[in-house]
Amino acid sequence: MQKTLIIFKPDCMEKRLVGTVLQRFEAAGFDIIGAKLTRLTPAQLREHYAHVASKPFYPEIEQFMSSRPVIVMALKGDNIVARVRDLLGPTDSRKAAKGTIRGDFGTEMMKNVVHASDSEENGKIEIARFFKADEILG
Repeated sequence: MQKTLIIFKPDCMEKRLVGTVLQRFEAAGFDIIGAKLTRLTPAQLREHYAHVASKPFYPEIEQFMSSRPVIVMALKGDNIVARVRDLLGPTDSRKAAKGTIRGDFGTEMMKNVVHASDSEENGKIEIARFFKADEILG
């Protein structure tokens, strides 16, 4: 069983889409093994987005991702990383097909409703970044 980190981004929270998006994950058979409401700190965001933190557009990411509380969630399931990414559609919501989460609810590259880990290894790293070991129950 693989694990993946999900972040219900500020646009998802603002539009009150958490339940709708979560229902799609549950319908796919994924198990919730951790969840909490949090406000992401600049330090967490710099670590999480280290691969783009030196880019000129990074301040916009940090501003957006810290603009309101978000829900971070750990999910578990068979081949979950690939399956969640298929449910989401491409990162750029404008290129995502209708029927995918981003195609149905996203509006652009950054405002794409949900972050999901892009590999099994990153799922482990990202879950550890946002959850203490005793907050993961599965």
